Amino acid sequence: MSPSIERQQLQTVHIVPLTAFDQHDRINVDAQSAHTANLYEAGMRVYLPGAGTSEFHSLLPEEIVQLVKITREVTGPETLIFAPIGYQVNAAKQLAVDCLAAGATGIMFMPFAHPYMSDRGAEEYYRAVMDAANCPTLFYKKAAIPSDELLLNMASDERAVGVKYSVNQMHQFRTTVNADTEGLEWVCGSAERFAPYYMLAGSGGFTSGAGNVCPHLSLAMHAAFISGDYAEGMRIQQQILPIEDYRARCGDSFNISMLKYAITLTGADFGPPRPPQRSLTSEQEAEIRQLMEPILAAEAELAQQKSPVS
Repeated sequence: MSPSIERQQLQTVHIVPLTAFDQHDRINVDAQSAHTANLYEAGMRVYLPGAGTSEFHSLLPEEIVQLVKITREVTGPETLIFAPIGYQVNAAKQLAVDCLAAGATGIMFMPFAHPYMSDRGAEEYYRAVMDAANCPTLFYKKAAIPSDELLLNMASDERAVGVKYSVNQMHQFRTTVNADTEGLEWVCGSAERFAPYYMLAGSGGFTSGAGNVCPHLSLAMHAAFISGDYAEGMRIQQQILPIEDYRARCGDSFNISMLKYAITLTGADFGPPRPPQRSLTSEQEAEIRQLMEPILAAEAELAQQKSPVS
């Protein structure tokens, strides 16, 4: 574990903020700042701006840097911000350096988009970028590469702080966690739908996209599991699941577009997702409005309970 990060700081909800676009398809700074401020006020303290649900694969490098900068300016100094890194290795090195200059705490390696992958090539890529950035580093596992063996090998690097694990095989995950002698933080990378099972198997936290529209519920769910109150945690998960189940439709292809529409129901305008993310039909929008109604009501009630008495 990096001396600049305490392990318990990663044992929370890792929010992947939606990216706000204006009518000219540029980052909407005001909307992005206001949304990030709302997430921070709700209690979010670990951010992955520009990552998967933030439309990483449709963002320019300078847009990712801009999102990191906005996140740092709006949140407090205790906030951890991990910039997503991927694609061509020299571009990845430059992006990492630029994001650190913009206020990132560290970097997170995104799943490889390259064909013909191997652990050897992945390790060389990781180390090249880490040597350029020299900062706290998260790894994102969503496929066979990186293997668990490679991740355990990378754990001995003092810059490695954790793994966002999204291969939903619980025995494999538990076996890997038990084999880690270096003290990495193993984070559920599959959000609220799988978080209870990952946390039972050794994860201290989970990533969230649903937290964009119900941050208090996501944080309350995490708090319940951390305290050992699994009945309460599962009750809250049941409230959030309609979001996650909808996002998972058709091979997870509603992941971003569902949330981009759902956030409009809170009064925010983030613009549509960029192609090739799918657009929604009027029937799908009606479905989302219906399923979000009780969730937003529960979120509002919980937020009210947590607000200071005037």
